[in-house]
Amino acid sequence: MISLSPFKLLFVAVVILLLMGPDKLPDMAHRIGATWRTIKRLQERMESEVREAIPDLPSTGDIARMARSPVSLLNQLADRATAKEEAHTPADETAANTSDDPPSDPPLFSPPPQPPPPRIRVELPAAPPDPSLN
Repeated sequence: MISLSPFKLLFVAVVILLLMGPDKLPDMAHRIGATWRTIKRLQERMESEVREAIPDLPSTGDIARMARSPVSLLNQLADRATAKEEAHTPADETAANTSDDPPSDPPLFSPPPQPPPPRIRVELPAAPPDPSLN
């Protein structure tokens, strides 16, 4: 993977300045800025359309945090499952019903329930005997 240190970035900037020349550099910076703004607008538009289609989608920051640390996400989900199991024990059920506190963590994403796929049984024909085994 390429690591860009400040020295390398400065070197690239000097090479670009020498190749482009000081008269073309402002125009190039303007084009890069316009392209960046266009990309940001496209990203915002796509995100708003996805959020309209899937209203209970986690925030962008939550998704980025999940992508950076999937182990942390799995630990968090396991903790929630353990907490739900503990909350549904018969002794705690009456105490849980009297509590007025809202749940501490909202669900991350709950897709609609899907029916299980049909089971397909495939029977293969018997293989002919291997003549080299005789």
